[in-house]
Amino acid sequence: MGKFDDIIKQYRMVYDHHTHTTYSHGKGSIEDNVKAAVSKGLRSIAITDHGPGHMTYGIDRAKIPQMRAEIAALREKYPQIEILLGVEANTLRIEPFLDVAAEERPDYDILLAGYHYGIRHAGMIPNYVYKHTGLFHDEDSSLLVKNTAMILDSLYYNEEHGNHIDILTHPGDKGPFDIEDIVKACADTGTLVEINDKHAHLTVSEIKLAAGCDVKFVIGSDAHVPEKVGSFEGPLERALEAGLDPVRIVNIEKID
Repeated sequence: MGKFDDIIKQYRMVYDHHTHTTYSHGKGSIEDNVKAAVSKGLRSIAITDHGPGHMTYGIDRAKIPQMRAEIAALREKYPQIEILLGVEANTLRIEPFLDVAAEERPDYDILLAGYHYGIRHAGMIPNYVYKHTGLFHDEDSSLLVKNTAMILDSLYYNEEHGNHIDILTHPGDKGPFDIEDIVKACADTGTLVEINDKHAHLTVSEIKLAAGCDVKFVIGSDAHVPEKVGSFEGPLERALEAGLDPVRIVNIEKID
């Protein structure tokens, strides 16, 4: 039994705005994810497949109208839950610093962004080497500086150009990043900072750092299979371990 199990049982997830389907590299359909969300009593779900710039499993822009039509039909079929079409865009080191530009923003109800491998102009090779070999671990390395600048540019540039990022996904994953600087930028832009269920970030130590900034947090299941939709217990446990007041996590609530 975990240290915080009794506390975690007092909470429920209200919405899950980070889920994937077969439109990128998830294993279930949009309806599969919606049904899973309904079964867990969620009030809202967002379908946020990977941005189109990913070389192996990015969303096909030509299929967005098809996704919209599917979601429109599902809204009729499942009126008890809000269903949003979003995207998990990929951060870049070159303008516009995301693979979803401002002119594409009307295609989506919600915009997530995060760093991933498999993206050109994003430092894929050095970050992969960092993650898998232990090289480049100097905190003052140029890789950390470049990665952090990429995230800051993504947040500030897109905020200024009408392409607001609603959620920054799994910050700190897949490379070295200055979490404190990134979280400060999220506070400036009104971007929610994700505590991810699929990945270890934010870690306990990163949450402690982030908690010192005037920022709000959100738990994302990052579900790639329908069964994981609505998963929040692991991230909440890390938040509690870090001493974060759960009231700062916007998509959970205490059970009456």
